[in-house]
Formats: sequence, structure tokens, C-alpha cells
Amino acid sequence: MPKDLFEDVCDEKLFSELFKKHATELHDFIYYKYGQHIDPKDKVQEAFIKLWDNCKKTSLQKARSFLFTVANNLTLNQLKHNKVKIKFQQSEYNDRTNINPEFVLEEKEYLQKYQNALANLTEPQRVAFLLNRIEGKKHKEIAELLGISRKAVEKRIYGALEKLRKEIDGI
Repeated sequence: MPKDLFEDVCDEKLFSELFKKHATELHDFIYYKYGQHIDPKDKVQEAFIKLWDNCKKTSLQKARSFLFTVANNLTLNQLKHNKVKIKFQQSEYNDRTNINPEFVLEEKEYLQKYQNALANLTEPQRVAFLLNRIEGKKHKEIAELLGISRKAVEKRIYGALEKLRKEIDGI
């Protein structure tokens, strides 16, 4: 009666022979398919470790196929992981800025000065200025919206700019 081959993969001598027979071939398969940067030696070792862990579930006839499938899957998983790492590194790099705390403080102070200066403008000046600078409307559009002439809009905007320049240093 033939010996059940299913249990033989767990035999240390047979496992050693499998390693000697398939390790180089498996290494070359990973190396040729994915290159040296994947470190095919590690994938071969990991594949044989998985075979040893699953020796009772794997028959001798399916051992080679098991090894190649596991090594290929391990390599694909590493490639996917490398893509995720690269994507994360790029996104993290883009989130960083070279702004120092002094600049942030100056920006807050400037914003406060700007808001105070805007509050000191007359109502017509502030409305015309904000419609032009914030909403991007043209002088003609503002004139139609407010029901005044285009020259009146220009006078309000330029008057607002002069007041802002006087109140805020650095404009």
C-alpha cells in the first residue's frame, strides 16, 4: 500500500529536499519577475516558513505550486504596501510648510489690523471695496447692483484703498 503523501511534507528530511530542489528556482522566479529591490531571498524564506506552518494541509504534489503562489502573493503585498508608503510620504511632505511661528504671529496681527481698518471705512466704501476685492465683481457690476454710477463706485473703492493704506503699515 502506498504511503500517504499528505503527511510527508512535515517530515524534516523531505522538507529539506524540497528546499534544496525549489529554493533557487523560486528565488529566480521572484527575481526575474519583480527585480532585486523586492529582496527575493526573504520571499523564498517566508514562502518556506508558510509551507512548514501548513505542512499538514499541503500534499507533496502541491508543495511547489503552494510555494510559488505564496511567494508571488507576498511580493505583490509588499509592492502594494510600498505604494501606500510612497503615497503617504508624498502627502505628508505636501502638508508641511516652512512657516515659522513668528510669521504666524505677524499674520494674525496683520489680519487684526485689516479687520479694524475695514470697520473704520464708511458703509458705502466698505460695501464697494468688498464686492470688488472679495467677490471679484467689476466696477460696472457693482454700479448696477448698488444703483449708482460707475465713477461713484471707483471713487468709493479708491477712497477705501487710501484709508486702508494709511491705517495699515506695509500695504
